[in-house]
Amino acid sequence: MLSNLRRELAAPDTIFRWAPLDEAVVNAILSVPRTAVPDLPDRIIAATAVALGLPLISRDAKIRSSGVATIW
Repeated sequence: MLSNLRRELAAPDTIFRWAPLDEAVVNAILSVPRTAVPDLPDRIIAATAVALGLPLISRDAKIRSSGVATIW
């Protein structure tokens, strides 16, 4: 499984991309309320989607109800 993921990430025509934990993500954490998404790792994932301006693919009910754009 891990080798498949590495191979896919390394492929030049991959649809996946690395998303760094950078200042934009840190700033976007403020838009994901702690009361709605209490777990910091989940807030970081949601904030990454916000920072990238992309909907998040998630079925997590807390993230979905937080106001972050989600698909699922």
